[in-house]
Amino acid sequence: MTLDLSTYAQDKGVKYFMISYTDLFGGQRAKLVPAQAIADMQKDGAGFAGFATWLDMTPAHPDLFAMPDASAVIQLPWKPEVAWVAADCFMEGKAVAQAPRNILKRLIAEAAKQGLRVKTGVEAEFFLISQDGSEISDGRDTAEKPCYDQQAVMRRYDVIAEICDHMLALGWKPYQNDHEDANGQFEMNWEFDDALATADKHSFFKFMVKSVAEKHGLRATFMPKPFKGLTGNGCHCHISVWDTAGRVNAFADDAAPFGLSAKGKTFLGGIMKHASALAAITNPTVNSYKRINAPRTVSGATWAPNTVTWTGNNRTHMVRVPGPGRFELRLPDGAVNPYLLQAVVIAAGLSGLKSNADPGPHYDIDMYQDGHTVKNAPKLPLNLLDALRDYDADTELKAAMGTEFSAAYLKLKQQEWNAYASHFTEWERATTLDI
Repeated sequence: MTLDLSTYAQDKGVKYFMISYTDLFGGQRAKLVPAQAIADMQKDGAGFAGFATWLDMTPAHPDLFAMPDASAVIQLPWKPEVAWVAADCFMEGKAVAQAPRNILKRLIAEAAKQGLRVKTGVEAEFFLISQDGSEISDGRDTAEKPCYDQQAVMRRYDVIAEICDHMLALGWKPYQNDHEDANGQFEMNWEFDDALATADKHSFFKFMVKSVAEKHGLRATFMPKPFKGLTGNGCHCHISVWDTAGRVNAFADDAAPFGLSAKGKTFLGGIMKHASALAAITNPTVNSYKRINAPRTVSGATWAPNTVTWTGNNRTHMVRVPGPGRFELRLPDGAVNPYLLQAVVIAAGLSGLKSNADPGPHYDIDMYQDGHTVKNAPKLPLNLLDALRDYDADTELKAAMGTEFSAAYLKLKQQEWNAYASHFTEWERATTLDI
């Protein structure tokens, strides 16, 4: 039975709802709706001009309506009079095919037809920085190897603990928080869930982290590589596939190498098969390629891949299998769209299952030290343009993600690349002025 949001507001003391959808670039768009009006919005949706956000629309398009998914409502722990609710985009009564949450729901339904239920967890890294974005917020956070730094995490205890308290209150089952490998960088982990629930939580997590940071006079960024020389923000994704009841892990086989079943291996094969095209989604910005193709950082390692390889419990590869029944995709970064990340993982995995894809040989080597000895593994794209070209050439993945979405995404991202390429930089002056 669908939750009635008017009743929810009365029971919870909610005065306003944020009806929120995520556009193609990961931008969170919302309307603040008084509780007295939520019944109409739950029935008809909140109206938006799609062209005014990053969707491939024109000013002449009809109204876009964001239909709140009441099952995804979250009362803001730091402002309980407001509730956030994820929404699905409709236009003239039809689901908008290019809208990220709609794409994910369609692919979840396709997996369900095959008796599969995808569960995932994400590790969304972020920096706490100054309001103007020029530097990390903690001037004493200067260690060469700052990962897990006890004093540094305690100097930001007020922010980290408040966010974790909120996740505890929401029932997300957070289980650890730490200072990450870059100065000023943090990671907070919560329990894995169904792919749609993880995407909604991931989306809300970014909103929550930014809001709590602002409350404390700081700024949070999930930008892939905000500081030269420091480890970038990853968003590693842990993936397992279950039966539709969610009780039997279809990836688990204790008798198989790494505890990964034949089905899990072919799902992984799809990820490996489409990896270069995948990057256009998992690493969606110009800045993304400063992370996955970075030189060695101050700490000694980037912790990001640049080659399409997989392994056991070894963090120097694109995919690692840390334990039976799941694997970790280490390619995505902090800029990834929470819904498109889950969608493209499912699309590539289902492709692997359909074609019985072989992930190829695994490697046990340190890719940062001995990666040059691997001769046959593809390199990941060097920049966003190469990634977009790889995605455009991957007709199977484009079709799985949807022709309307793929056309819209490629069009808008090509425009973004063109804007970057035409931007005049100080680097050009520094290297060319005296030639």
